[in-house]
Amino acid sequence: MERPQTVTTGFTSLDNVIQHLRMGDNVVFQVRNLEVYKRFVTAFIQANIDSSKKIIYIRFTQHDPLINNDSIEVFPVNADNGFEEFCSQIHEKITLEGRDVFYIFDCLSELLDRWATDSMIGNFFKVTCPYLYELNTIAYFATFKNHNSFHTTAVIRDTTQVLFDIFQVYAKTYVYPLKVWNRYTPTLFLPHLVHGDRFIPVTSSGDVATLYSQLGENDENPERDLDYWDRLFIRAGELRASPLTKNQITEHINQLSKIFLTRDERILELISVHFSLQDILSIKSRLIGSGFIGGKAVGMLLARKILIQASETWSSKLEPHDSFYIGSDVYYSYLVDNNLWKLKMEQRRAPQESLGTALNLREKILQGQFNDAIKHKFLRMLEYFGQSPIIVRSSSLLEDGFGNAFPGKYESIFCINQGTLDERYQRFTKAVREVFASTLSEEALAYREKHDLSNSEEQMALLVQRVSGSNKQDYFFPDIAGVGFSYNTYVWDPQINPNDGMIRLVVGLGTRAVNRLEGDYARIAALDRPQCFPYDGLRSFKAYSQQKIDVLNIRRNRQECLSIQALMDQPIDLHQTMIAERDHETEQKIQQLGLKRKESWVFSFNPFFSHTDFPLTFSKLLKTLESAYRHPVDIEFTVNFNSNGNYQINLLQCRPLQVQGFKKRIEFPEALPLNQVLFKSKGCFMGGNIYTNIHKVIIVEPQAYNLLSQSDKYEVARIVGRLNQQINKEITTVLLLGPGRWGSRIPSLGVPVAFAEFNHVSILGEIGYHNTGFLPDVSFGTHFFQDMIESEIFYLALFPEKNETIYQLDLLKNFAGTTVDMIPEKSNFRNVIKVYNIAPGKPGLQLISDISTQEIQCFFTDT
Repeated sequence: MERPQTVTTGFTSLDNVIQHLRMGDNVVFQVRNLEVYKRFVTAFIQANIDSSKKIIYIRFTQHDPLINNDSIEVFPVNADNGFEEFCSQIHEKITLEGRDVFYIFDCLSELLDRWATDSMIGNFFKVTCPYLYELNTIAYFATFKNHNSFHTTAVIRDTTQVLFDIFQVYAKTYVYPLKVWNRYTPTLFLPHLVHGDRFIPVTSSGDVATLYSQLGENDENPERDLDYWDRLFIRAGELRASPLTKNQITEHINQLSKIFLTRDERILELISVHFSLQDILSIKSRLIGSGFIGGKAVGMLLARKILIQASETWSSKLEPHDSFYIGSDVYYSYLVDNNLWKLKMEQRRAPQESLGTALNLREKILQGQFNDAIKHKFLRMLEYFGQSPIIVRSSSLLEDGFGNAFPGKYESIFCINQGTLDERYQRFTKAVREVFASTLSEEALAYREKHDLSNSEEQMALLVQRVSGSNKQDYFFPDIAGVGFSYNTYVWDPQINPNDGMIRLVVGLGTRAVNRLEGDYARIAALDRPQCFPYDGLRSFKAYSQQKIDVLNIRRNRQECLSIQALMDQPIDLHQTMIAERDHETEQKIQQLGLKRKESWVFSFNPFFSHTDFPLTFSKLLKTLESAYRHPVDIEFTVNFNSNGNYQINLLQCRPLQVQGFKKRIEFPEALPLNQVLFKSKGCFMGGNIYTNIHKVIIVEPQAYNLLSQSDKYEVARIVGRLNQQINKEITTVLLLGPGRWGSRIPSLGVPVAFAEFNHVSILGEIGYHNTGFLPDVSFGTHFFQDMIESEIFYLALFPEKNETIYQLDLLKNFAGTTVDMIPEKSNFRNVIKVYNIAPGKPGLQLISDISTQEIQCFFTDT
């Protein structure tokens, strides 16, 4: 067997004690002060600087440098950027340097001031040291004795190859080798007195006992059973009984907020204004693990606090919440415990080229297990909720802040939460793993890349909420769910004031409020004119009312989509007298057909708007939040009726609304010849006032598309995606028109593209024909539309059958010349997909919209 390559510590006597260092060793010094560690570092460098091995100093703390030698490379790392970024930078450096390198690290205990949690120091050590060992390096580390928890100390001891405890008694220094892997002598694991350059073992039991009796009680400090994180909050709780000034209280709030609420400076400012120290401690009391609780959780808590501080009446209007928060460190610990960190670093290193790595990591995340400590806390939480349905929601650090909303990019999973405790635990942890894995979905990775966030630390925390609603026979769901916006960027009537906001309502679970509905419609209402429908003049509002409902089946333990009428036939009370209108015409037809059903209702929500103060109350709610945020807001909520028929609002989420700004009004050209108008319409557009030249038009012809087989319709979507990839949005403005709903999962309702397959276009149009079944879903408020807003895509819906609509797409043949075939191998789709370039020298194509008149025109011009 080949003998290991040995290296000196710089002390010949110490080399003899431990039988030399060996390549691959990680060496940890438990010290009381840095000068002791520095002495061992200096000796090691002086003895090895002339060797062939490169020495690198990993610098990340505020303490004085351990090394002042110009020939030693210093690699600085900013620990303030968080665990993932810190580990990633060091991992990349180690990878770059390769094998047989010497490393000196700053004191790990000082990371507590940056991360405030021992567990992440332990995780850093667990992922870094095996990699250093694999690369045949020697690395020096230090920790402060008694600063880290017993658990973290145990992790370090179990992971490292060499561990020294260094202490002083009566001005004498002792080195106690606690662990020296694969080496043994009869006196190795005894304290050694440092006498000059000699290390002399203390062999007398009496002398050893005397030594440790002099060390005091610090080594047995019971607080070290707790993470440093917990100790911080315990001390904060003790401060409540102390006479503190307002500035001192604010300072403590800011300190704690920065370690577990947010890093967003604008959100931190709101927290310092609205949260008390007791609020902070109350949030911590419902935290599982450590780390940040994430943007979604903070937004929900902050919005509730803003409202209640604004007026006590909100205390009775709002349902209370009893949510739990799973800290972001649980996500990182899960990766480390399941040996996935190296794969995570590989995926992060080259995100554009690592979709395969991301898929592999995603699959492994779905198969992992939680450690016993976290399992115990999960079980306690599940015992608290009992058999009430709960929802596991993503709440990453970057979600729901100013700038990036991550709309629908990460999962939210309902747990119907029925069965034995073990069965509920298995389903709950499956949901947690699925949310963790959603950070690596193709859509989430594309969103991060588009917003230049691929290299930003995305800490995934979780918000666990009791599902709002009540049992209705075998089902559980809220009476009403919806999304609300303090600023209405989709204005379909000149009398609507966009500053008064709008809502999107559904019966049942809110999944149908935030997603585009396949073959169904939510109710959109402007809060200043709630009974004004955006579909007037096209069809009766019955055609655009909700027909299906999402519910939790508590008997079958699953989420279901059901017919509203089927529920009413059971019968189940949907509070229809308060939110729906009798459909006497349909009832008469039912009677004529001799069917058993007696009642038919249209869920228009008109009675709710006209018979309650809800529109006014909700407008005040949104304006209160907007005023506090100093920015438009976007919320998710439910409404439930109590036994007296009064409603309560459950505020589930609040975030800054990403909006497209209104440009100044631009006048339409006068007396424009009809033969130059490509299309002209009233209402049904989103994006404010616009005046832009169009350079390319891509059309999926509705009638031709309608005749295709289902597989060919999917192929059309893929062709659109390839055309999208050819677009440089910075220099080319592209109008994409197609039948029905872009992004539909049902090809018969529209082209089934993913968002990434049309995200480079500037203007997206949906064309509606009754005879084909292609009807646009003006789904303002959904994740789909939030994506379009963030991507600055202007939206319009065209209804050629409406009398006031001008629709003359055939003009493109005259003004744009020959159709450009950009996908030669797909020439059989040439009559379905048409691409027109508006060439220089030809008449230009312009699009103008005016929000005040709700008019939009697209026309050719000679200028």
